[in-house]
Amino acid sequence: MTDTSLEQIKGSGWLKEANFIGGKWVSADDGRTYEVIDPATEKLIGRIPWVSAQETHRAIDAAQAAFTSWSLTTAAHRAELLHRMAKIVRDNQETFATMLTLEQGKPLAEARTEMKLGADYIQWFAEEARRINGEIVPSPWKDRQILVTREPVGVVGAISPWNFPFSMLARKVAPALAAGCTIVIKPSEFTPYCGLLYAVLAQKAGIPDGVINVVTGEGAVVGGELTKNPLVRKITFTGSTRVGKLLYKQSADTMKKLSMELGGNAPTIVFDDADLDLVIENAIAGKFRNSGQTCVCTNRFHVQDGIYDAFAQRLTERARKMKVGNGFEEGVEQGPLINEAAVKKVESHVQDARAKGARVLTGGKRHALGATFFEPTVLAEATPDMLIAHEETFGPIAALFRFREEQDGIDAANSTEFGLAAYFYTRDLARTFRVSRAIQSGMIGINAGVITTAEAPFGGVKDSGIGREGSTHGVEDYLNLKYLCLGGL
Repeated sequence: MTDTSLEQIKGSGWLKEANFIGGKWVSADDGRTYEVIDPATEKLIGRIPWVSAQETHRAIDAAQAAFTSWSLTTAAHRAELLHRMAKIVRDNQETFATMLTLEQGKPLAEARTEMKLGADYIQWFAEEARRINGEIVPSPWKDRQILVTREPVGVVGAISPWNFPFSMLARKVAPALAAGCTIVIKPSEFTPYCGLLYAVLAQKAGIPDGVINVVTGEGAVVGGELTKNPLVRKITFTGSTRVGKLLYKQSADTMKKLSMELGGNAPTIVFDDADLDLVIENAIAGKFRNSGQTCVCTNRFHVQDGIYDAFAQRLTERARKMKVGNGFEEGVEQGPLINEAAVKKVESHVQDARAKGARVLTGGKRHALGATFFEPTVLAEATPDMLIAHEETFGPIAALFRFREEQDGIDAANSTEFGLAAYFYTRDLARTFRVSRAIQSGMIGINAGVITTAEAPFGGVKDSGIGREGSTHGVEDYLNLKYLCLGGL
């Protein structure tokens, strides 16, 4: 992208460099800003307000003031406004995808896919708004009627990550608004423009002032205000398990509802009877998309003896052919990592694996492009004592572990405190059901490597979090149940 193109995007009105509180675009009270850097070129994109707890408090107050009227709007009206928002995203997909690639680095083709997925989530919850139903329960008393209603929880605090900065917010913002809640968004400081875009979308779609608010600043400060403020009745967070647990503790004093999509260490089990062509195709898509910076991408490949060598050879050959480069270049399959810290973590995992006996079949070092680019890497003979077996790498490393019997593969897959996503490949129907029951994970892909969709519940078990996003279940975390007992009938 040229400097001229960047200025054109800024001039379009979509890319904002101010916070949005109560329907107004504002700076930090003390004028502080921070720099947003293009991870591919390491050039400055722009400067964003660095706000304090004080501005966050005002955003919460604005959301609370708007909640009074927004919660009383009809489901049909909320659905209509969300449909408008989804249409705006679809109509401007190319511009928004360009913004996403600019600040996050992923290939433009992947950015387009993310924008489409975000629009899908918004549309899905627009439709769910009209299906938030109550219940009439058979009463044990002859002169009483029992009713159960669902009501919006109130103000929501949404904290989102940098790896999917638009679509992950879509599955927080859309169900909150569909339920009748108002929201304060805290996007990642690495990718704030996609978060601020929701404020522009709110204005364009005609959503009332205060329903959507966006603040940018230090996570500990903004998150601290969101968790301690009693007006915030729900926190929805996507990010690391460490931060998720901290937010969980901080929210205890005000007894907030919580939904958290946290870290992962996704295994892929490749059984001897797997379709190798299918596995390789899905392994590339599921492991290396977004440069391996996805919470559900494979972190560990557990491959059965009989197919191990063939799988290793095929995966290595395909990884070597991947085109690495700036996400705006034609045909690029892998862009940069988000920053220098991410590169250093990937390097440490490779160094640790090599020191403990792993063989580097391809890659293993920074790319010749420099900056934050890293080579697509395949490691053979990985073992359970390596860092990559226990920690989420969040980078383009495919580590191959060998196993013999079916139960060995299951045990290896489950040997982690995480349980977000898991995958396995087999053509044996009985094995499909056995392994599906045995794997401890919130989501399982069977002969499939990319499984996220608005229609399905997204979320994990164990240290991977609580609650679900997407699907008919995704709106429940934004609702309270109220029991009404009508006597004297």
